[in-house]
Amino acid sequence: MQPMWLIMFQAPQEDIDRIFDAVTEVAPLVQGKTDRNGYRAPSGFEYYRPREGTPTGSEDTLRKRPHVDEMRFYLPRDPDQLRAVIEAIYEVHSYYEPVITVTEVLRSLGKGLDDQDNPHRWWNKKGDWKT
Repeated sequence: MQPMWLIMFQAPQEDIDRIFDAVTEVAPLVQGKTDRNGYRAPSGFEYYRPREGTPTGSEDTLRKRPHVDEMRFYLPRDPDQLRAVIEAIYEVHSYYEPVITVTEVLRSLGKGLDDQDNPHRWWNKKGDWKT
């Protein structure tokens, strides 16, 4: 297990890939022998009500925005890299105040086993997701 930061951000579906690309420009998101590792949680609804001082102005009605996804990825606990990732998200996010969460976690690493023939490994199975 390795101490890491779990970074999560929420954004409209159409923005996720652009934001994730900006993140990977400043952080490779390496896990083992792969990079650009992340997980995109399926869409949900974001609830909010603009108040005085927001770019859209104050509103009385609660907004319910559909198709908001959450992207998750891990970073080594390097404050400079974290700062760069947060800045990259802010730079390209469509919100003026994006939802970004940072949590201290322990992440598993591969054991380094030579189990290339293991029938349970993804590369030894067939599936539509590989194409």
